[in-house]
Amino acid sequence: MAQIHKSTGVLEWFEQRLAVTKLMKVLVSEYWIPKNINFLWAMGVILTTLFALLLITGFLLLMYYKPDVNLAFDSVNYTIMQEVEYGWLWRHIHAVSASVIFLIMYIHLLTGLYYGSYKKGRELIWISGMILFICFSAEAFSGYMLPWGQMSYWAATVITQLFGAVPVIGDALVEWIRGDYAVGDATLTRFFMLHVCLLPLVTILVLVIHFYSLRIPHVNNETSEEIDFDIEAEVYLKGDKAKSKVIPFWPGFLAKDFMYVAFFMIFFIYLVCFHYGFAMDPINFEPANPLKTPPHIYPEWYFLWQYEILRGFFFDMFGITASNIGLISFAFAGVAFMLIPLLDRSDVVAPAHKRPLFFVWFWVLVIDLIALSILGKVPTGGIMDWLGFGSSALFLFLFIVALPAITILERKRG
Repeated sequence: MAQIHKSTGVLEWFEQRLAVTKLMKVLVSEYWIPKNINFLWAMGVILTTLFALLLITGFLLLMYYKPDVNLAFDSVNYTIMQEVEYGWLWRHIHAVSASVIFLIMYIHLLTGLYYGSYKKGRELIWISGMILFICFSAEAFSGYMLPWGQMSYWAATVITQLFGAVPVIGDALVEWIRGDYAVGDATLTRFFMLHVCLLPLVTILVLVIHFYSLRIPHVNNETSEEIDFDIEAEVYLKGDKAKSKVIPFWPGFLAKDFMYVAFFMIFFIYLVCFHYGFAMDPINFEPANPLKTPPHIYPEWYFLWQYEILRGFFFDMFGITASNIGLISFAFAGVAFMLIPLLDRSDVVAPAHKRPLFFVWFWVLVIDLIALSILGKVPTGGIMDWLGFGSSALFLFLFIVALPAITILERKRG
């Protein structure tokens, strides 16, 4: 047991019992970050800030929300928006955070993909990040249902029905998820529990694992250079800070991140006050009505590319029905990015602009994701069906055929 002596102050009292100074060294002041990184490496801190905003505003909204099909719509659109002081502001912040967090996540994901931050010891960072993406997707979908508007109801009906395609247990699974034969009060209660309790706990747990997985392989850098962090840290601690290739997480790295967060918050507050409409679908300001189907059902913008892949296959192929092909493709799209460390067969760790074939693959993928998102928002019919089919087929080709092929070729070339 450690020797405890009489403390000279409160801080020392805690120091003797919790070793706070040692903990701060391990986590902050002697956790090393490469110098050659740019603003794209600040996305993690911005995501953490947005997650904190979602938690805080979520707690405030929770005090007035009623998880009941007869009360939910009014509790959101009348009580919170009109009667609670600054309720509109909490809702706007919550809705805009939920939408913008996906924009930042996509930038974060594409940055990691571009610089090869999923290779040589960083696989767990990548996989835990993709699990976080799935957690946030589930959190966003469950939250979208809570206002109990028209799009909430019909999106829940369409998405829960997808589980009916699971062999043997499909129908029973749909009934279990809904808590009834049709989407209703039991479904709303279940999604409320998921949104405010289970999913936040799981997300925080995965977030801790994601941060911890950074400890050993450390953060990647702009040139993907393999840095010996122990040697570089020693150089830094000896006082030769200019020569060292690393800086401490605090204050060097975090101070710069806080500056990026400050710039981001200007943009964020502008959206919250003047352009919040993009995060709240106008159709959802109409109460849920099971007898009135909206003319065009579509998800939020961050799910559109996956939604288009789901509906992109509109004719049967090889004896498989179009709906089953769409479902299989949709399921694959959900895990495709997580499989990147397996699909990339090259040993080369370098930014995409130093890998010519991968560079082309990367930008074709980005263009295809944008095309899928645009097509997912427009109604089906005519040429749009074929464009959706082509974009969906291209997505599968890029992951299943093109990526393994070009990375194997890259490996053979050395």
